[in-house]
Amino acid sequence: MRQEQDVSATADALSLSELLARYVSGQAARFEDGSLAPDLDSEVYLHDVAGAAQAIDPRLAWDEAVAALSFGGALPAGSLPAPCSAPDWKTLVASQEPALDLAFCAGNFPQMVRNLGLLLGGIGDRRAEVSRPRSFRSDALIESAEKIGAKSLPQTLLAVGVPRLTPEFERAGAVLRGIEKVPAEWRAASLNEEAALAWHAGRRDEAADLWQTRGDREHLPTLFNLGMAALFLGRPAEARAPLTQAVSQLPDDNSWHHLARLYLTLAEMRG
Repeated sequence: MRQEQDVSATADALSLSELLARYVSGQAARFEDGSLAPDLDSEVYLHDVAGAAQAIDPRLAWDEAVAALSFGGALPAGSLPAPCSAPDWKTLVASQEPALDLAFCAGNFPQMVRNLGLLLGGIGDRRAEVSRPRSFRSDALIESAEKIGAKSLPQTLLAVGVPRLTPEFERAGAVLRGIEKVPAEWRAASLNEEAALAWHAGRRDEAADLWQTRGDREHLPTLFNLGMAALFLGRPAEARAPLTQAVSQLPDDNSWHHLARLYLTLAEMRG
């Protein structure tokens, strides 16, 4: 009989995504050891993890929101300002609805995935409504992002991610269309942002096709998104390989690592 991890002793030091991943891993371990299979189609109540409202640190959220831009060309030091210089960022972070199918891209942060019952109920159902951010109008925040984005790539991609969160999909798309020439080292990141915009705007098949046919599998966020898209389009077996690679390549102390591991665990349970 395998030993289950004792989460209680270290819970304060773990991110919510890691706690969820450990919980689901425990469910899978009990099933493999002969216990009843977990019912993934029923609501799951996980005290103080899935059900309780969790405050999100806006500075941590900002760090994770720009993490996708650190995989590719070298991100210039100090090129992306701290959240204190981005008006209304704290309010935007607090206003986000719990997410399910979260793409690894500029603007998104893993702490948006914080409800296990909702997550389990939304996997593999192509009819399920795409998780969308709550509408939050902030011209100051978007203008701040666009001012950063006016410099050059990769800063321009931040001016795609922030409007997408508000959600101002048309404004984000206009920024992408306005990029005249993408340097070779930023082509993978730019394509990833294009696909992520389509995904969160509800065009999931289009986004999955972009990641599958044009995405660079050496680009870590794209690899993550290949697995995420397959999982939420009802193809868990197809999701396992790219998510396994993403988990192995992402640093253990990174919240995107924990979210990739959570999605991988769910893919293994489903397929």
